[in-house]
Amino acid sequence: PLIMKTHVLKQYIEPILEANIPHLKTIRIGTKALGFWPYRFLTDNDAQELLDLFKKIVDKGYHLAYMAHFNHYKELETDEVKEAVQKIRETGAVIRTQSPILRHINDNPDVWAKMWKEQVKQGMIPYYMFMARDTGAQHYFGVPIVRAWEIFREAYQKVSGLARTVKGPSMSATPGKIRILGVSEINGKKYIVLDFLQGRNPDWVGKPFFAQYNQNALWIDELKPAFSDKFFYEDELEEMLYEENSLLKI
Repeated sequence: PLIMKTHVLKQYIEPILEANIPHLKTIRIGTKALGFWPYRFLTDNDAQELLDLFKKIVDKGYHLAYMAHFNHYKELETDEVKEAVQKIRETGAVIRTQSPILRHINDNPDVWAKMWKEQVKQGMIPYYMFMARDTGAQHYFGVPIVRAWEIFREAYQKVSGLARTVKGPSMSATPGKIRILGVSEINGKKYIVLDFLQGRNPDWVGKPFFAQYNQNALWIDELKPAFSDKFFYEDELEEMLYEENSLLKI
């Protein structure tokens, strides 16, 4: 969204502010702008106008969640990024950080630990480690589920509680956000343990489930249930998707 000029972004944001929607408490903006073009907040000809818009959102009583995409700690090291982060935080916005785990780029626990520590130092909140989505580039960037969990766990062990706000590794899949909790051994056999961080049915959230161990799997659809023919949510998900498709045909 921050590729847009501020006067265009205002056309989306200001009607929301003026509507005073009772149940709306948070406005969330996800963007790579801080890492890609921090000058959006520093020297662009509408940089101050954008910061003023952020402040206006906060002053109206909304929580402005700025979801910053950083893939490597090197993106955090420039003076321009540090200044831009400070300017955003001065508006009252809260910066949370997220990134996919990417082979050839950040598939190393030391990279993640250093990145999370630096984000906390600059006043940001580590939020998510994502798995690379099952799209065209996954064959190059994808990290297997088991290896991603190992990297997350080792990085998590290297940081203080202030950085342990981060969740992951997480797959944003059709049924919801599925987290890899780890690998467990039962009766001498390895299994992958997962749960939902978000689910199409909120009752799925936080309920551990097991998959057969597969050290090469990149995505949930490459995993097989451990103790039954289907994962616990699959029948209900199938019904949901059928109902959605039926509604689309009306």
